[in-house]
Amino acid sequence: MKTQDLIINVNPKSIFSESIKTIRTNLAFSNVKNKMKVILTTSPESGDGKSFISANLAVAYAQEGKKVLMIDCDLRRGRQHQIFEVMNLSSSGYSNLILNYGEDTKINKYIVETANSNIDLLPTGPTPPNPVELLASENNQKLITQLKKKYDIIILDCPPVIGLSDAMIMTKFSDVNILVISNHRTKFESVDRAKKIFAQANAAITGVVINKADVKNNSYYSYYSDEYYGEKK
Repeated sequence: MKTQDLIINVNPKSIFSESIKTIRTNLAFSNVKNKMKVILTTSPESGDGKSFISANLAVAYAQEGKKVLMIDCDLRRGRQHQIFEVMNLSSSGYSNLILNYGEDTKINKYIVETANSNIDLLPTGPTPPNPVELLASENNQKLITQLKKKYDIIILDCPPVIGLSDAMIMTKFSDVNILVISNHRTKFESVDRAKKIFAQANAAITGVVINKADVKNNSYYSYYSDEYYGEKK
């Protein structure tokens, strides 16, 4: 699998790939006291690159030998199926699985194997009329609990936080929360607003990934823990 988005596959020794692996390492250090299994990614607004970062992070964990499930929680505009080049069928996907979930549900019917070793994808499925209610349902809670028993790492690629409550609903399932922002694009006001939204939901931002950051070590991407980020108010 060598799509344009999965740079960590195309050029595993690039500065970008090393940066993604550094993010993986930093996440492990940030959650050293607890077993990290579910990683949530979001952004203040659309276009910041959260799905791109999520996909490459999934590959980084898979390359480490972890069994990874990518869940596309952006039920309105998800694009993980495009990144991993799989079908997003109207008869399967995340929305259908939540709706039809039960103790006897055959989960594998809704999950897609990708061409990347160790990575499965749960694409969005058809867009439901009530994404928020679906994500907040008891069915979804039971589903995530079951999936955590099946995979080493689950990545929740969630919609932007400004204007939508989807990501905040999903924080109750996550162990760490990553906010992706874009250098020279994301306004400080949007970042500050996103942080307040997390605070109102009693959810912590574990770290901030700065997309296309120009840093001293020439890394294309940069990661800061929430502690560091908090000093930049």
